[in-house]
Amino acid sequence: MVYLLALMSAAFYGAADFTGGFASRRAPMFSVVTISQLAGLLSLLPVLPLLGPASPDTADFAWGAASGVAGGFGVGLLYRALAIGTMGVVAPTTSVCAVIIPVVASLLRGEHLPSLVGGGILLAIVAIVLLGQESAHPDHPAPRPPQYGLPSGMWHALASGVAIGFFFLLLANAKSDAGLWPLVAARVAGIPVFAAIVVATGASFRLPPRLAWLVIGGGVLDMLANVLYLLATRYGSLAVAVTLVSLYPASTVVLARVVLKERLSRLQMIGMAGALVAVLLIVGGG
Repeated sequence: MVYLLALMSAAFYGAADFTGGFASRRAPMFSVVTISQLAGLLSLLPVLPLLGPASPDTADFAWGAASGVAGGFGVGLLYRALAIGTMGVVAPTTSVCAVIIPVVASLLRGEHLPSLVGGGILLAIVAIVLLGQESAHPDHPAPRPPQYGLPSGMWHALASGVAIGFFFLLLANAKSDAGLWPLVAARVAGIPVFAAIVVATGASFRLPPRLAWLVIGGGVLDMLANVLYLLATRYGSLAVAVTLVSLYPASTVVLARVVLKERLSRLQMIGMAGALVAVLLIVGGG
């Protein structure tokens, strides 16, 4: 069950990141983050009564709130990175940073991983790196020149990965009987922070109708991915769940190729194949 939930979460995360990055090329970053997170919260609230009783305590709400702030900044930085960089490079870079933090935390807690699962995790990390290796092509130059020795958007991607890694780690600390209330706390804590940033910077919440619907759709997809991730952590290992979820760059890369005509390099193709093998190893080893 953990494998299916985590892989579905990865697919929805990748699609949500693509829509958010695409929208951030045309609208202020924190405006996109605020609207998408509000849309995610509003899509979750009607479902809560259908999920049965839950008994969250103060600690569960605290973990959720902390994860919401960390995740919101992580998503905002990711959207900015996707907006100014090449999506096929930025998304895997963020994912590498995001997967390392929870996996290291699990190992420090003494969690034992079967050798096949450990090998799958290592291969998944390699696959994520390969997914970020674009080929230089004269017809598809980078959106912007390199910054401080790294491709455009890479610094934002690295910072985003750290923040998202802490989001994964903090959210997973909520107890299983808390239901989905930690996700509500995450949005309730994060939305006012990002809305205040929009107001302070003089940006606008008004978006063109088509762009607004794209952002709303991305917010719903992101919330669905969060729900699936939270459920995955309750059915199995945190390290396994986070690693599988962090394969989300595959769907971002594919969407960037189809919609934006970004080219897949040979290394990216190898990375995609490696990601599939990694999934088989993790599932088989588990």
